[in-house]
Amino acid sequence: MDTGRWREIGVGCIAPALVVALWQAVAMLGWINAQVLPAPLAVLERWIAYLLPVAPRADYAGHWLAWAVSGELIVDALGSLYRVAAGFAIGAGLALPLGLAMGARPRVHAWLNPLLQILRPIPPIAYIPLSILWFGLGNPPAVFLIALGAFFPVLMNTIAGVRQVDGIYLRAARNLGASGATLFLRVILPAAVPYILAGVRIGIGTAFIVVIVSEMIAVNSGLGFRILEAREYFWSDKIIAGMVSIGLIGLAIDVAMNRLNKHLLRWHRGAEH
Repeated sequence: MDTGRWREIGVGCIAPALVVALWQAVAMLGWINAQVLPAPLAVLERWIAYLLPVAPRADYAGHWLAWAVSGELIVDALGSLYRVAAGFAIGAGLALPLGLAMGARPRVHAWLNPLLQILRPIPPIAYIPLSILWFGLGNPPAVFLIALGAFFPVLMNTIAGVRQVDGIYLRAARNLGASGATLFLRVILPAAVPYILAGVRIGIGTAFIVVIVSEMIAVNSGLGFRILEAREYFWSDKIIAGMVSIGLIGLAIDVAMNRLNKHLLRWHRGAEH
């Protein structure tokens, strides 16, 4: 990693560090109730206990603090990521061919666009009662909601990408004798890839938001369920630890998607530096 990249990371850490320092100072001065907003060090302790499967320890009175360590975080994170992967694969798998067809064929777009524009503004959360009615509890309703959340970002970006292909490229390919299939595979699809990847990136982010909501309602495991459970016991430090875990996983996914986009779009002049 070059010096410029390290400098960029360092600059990006300044704002979070200042926020945490201010938060810790306010907590140490006693300006906020620790039950409502615990100090960062307390959250860090609970986050470590949430993460590491270590044997329970005893406090000064000899009482075993069984809650102190659980090792639940890895299991919860894997459960959430599984649901995100399954739901996103279904949603994007349906949206991609449909978006390509609607973008390339005006007649298909004219037939399907009104219906999709009616359904698109409805948030996935509004489908929660129906998803439970149709699929019961557990993974199926969560996967269904995640698929809905990922479907429309991928679909709309794919349609936009296909319809935004420069007409000069199309006319040049036709003048060179390109057939319909060749025109689509060698001109339209590559030109639409940046839009498609942008939709994939947005779709994954939306899927991760939806999985947390769905786990709070229809699933008895995962990061969302664990946050809801902590609320029932007034464990505000564990609530914030779960929120931090969600943020870190989301950041890792976004960084991975950004790297993948840059790798796949090496040929695209918009990705050059």
